[in-house]
Amino acid sequence: MTVSEYATKFEDLCRFSPHYNTMETEEDKCVKFENGLRPDIKQLIGFSEIRN
Repeated sequence: MTVSEYATKFEDLCRFSPHYNTMETEEDKCVKFENGLRPDIKQLIGFSEIRN
């Protein structure tokens, strides 16, 4: 699965979780997204600490 496909699937599934549908939990959502990436990809973006 590509990162783009993963991102699309992640967003599709997040709409079913009330926890991830507020602005206050945007950082939690970013962390959850990063944790679901393959380890090799996660390592490449891990230094960026994307949070929004």
